[in-house]
Amino acid sequence: MTLYPIEYYQFFIHFNEGDYYTCHDLLELIWLTEKDNLFLKGLLQMTVAIYHYEYGNIKGARLMMQAGHSYIQSYRPFHWGVDLEKVNAFIEECLVIIPSGIQSVSFEKAGQLPKLPALFLYLEEEHGKPNY
Repeated sequence: MTLYPIEYYQFFIHFNEGDYYTCHDLLELIWLTEKDNLFLKGLLQMTVAIYHYEYGNIKGARLMMQAGHSYIQSYRPFHWGVDLEKVNAFIEECLVIIPSGIQSVSFEKAGQLPKLPALFLYLEEEHGKPNY
């Protein structure tokens, strides 16, 4: 029995593999049918932010990470099998690390940017409650 769209399960695999471009596509497929689901939009913006950062778009990364942070707040601490306290802490740490005052760097120099922390996402049950 699946509780979520198949794309959601696939999202976790791709996210943990660092394939943020595919994560965006998977979440967008769900979000396009559930546009009022700001939780999904928050995860989508966070993955887009990481993707932008890896390619040197600092301004885009900062703006998307801020948007993702804003969107998940009303869903904390736990939603759709995700511990949003972990996600929130990750986003806040990223926002400290992402350089301010820089719009972008070339792709060749993107690898010289400060590294973002690692985040692995898993579907979890909420402290003994069923995962639905």
